[in-house]
Amino acid sequence: MAAVPVTAESTQRWVDDPGLVRPTPRTRTVRQRWARGLALVAVVTASASATGWLVGLGVGRVAGNRQAPWIIGRAAGVTAYLLLLGLVVLGLVLSHPWRTRVSRPSAATRIRLHVSLAAFTLAFVVLHVVALATDRYAGVGLRGALLPMGAAYRPVPVTLGVLSAYAGLLAGTTAALAGRVSHRVWWPIHKVALVAFLLVWLHGALSGSDTPALRLLYLLTGAGLVVLALSRYAARTPADRSAAMVGSRR
Repeated sequence: MAAVPVTAESTQRWVDDPGLVRPTPRTRTVRQRWARGLALVAVVTASASATGWLVGLGVGRVAGNRQAPWIIGRAAGVTAYLLLLGLVVLGLVLSHPWRTRVSRPSAATRIRLHVSLAAFTLAFVVLHVVALATDRYAGVGLRGALLPMGAAYRPVPVTLGVLSAYAGLLAGTTAALAGRVSHRVWWPIHKVALVAFLLVWLHGALSGSDTPALRLLYLLTGAGLVVLALSRYAARTPADRSAAMVGSRR
């Protein structure tokens, strides 16, 4: 059985009151689980309430508007871009040589968040594609949403979006294979996520008619990710330091 940590305060309490029941590690674990569960329920409830309010507000604003599919598709696209940004940033953090300097949240929590962001990103990408593919005025259509150079509206920027979607699916598939196949097999392919983000960045900046209003967003997020990626690949990993030490001894 694990030892119960004893502090000066707790010792004095037990001396003053011999009948006081000492909390066991199991009791503390149960309390922590209940606290985490209640916190999760509160967060999910608040998120669901906020989402319902926003959806209702959005539907009320675009109801009866001929451009409703385009508005929904564009909003879903920008949301998917921000989610993908968070997904790629977290992926770089997970693989960063300096990640051990930050203990919270735990590595397991970061991985769960990474997976959750991937699921939400996929959902909004699907909504973005479906909304624009079914919009008669967008000039994309089902062919343009699935095949390169198939759109009548800005075919090159739309094609970049199509290619980014396929690159993202490839990155997600390789992540699902983690633990099932060798790290040397899936990890190099998974890095295509950076290529997917670059294609999405170009797609959003070049295909949207409202790009001037979002120019600052694209510039700041793109520059921030470049800095993080450079620090990730420029930093010396433990393997690099070991190789340098071995080389210096020869």
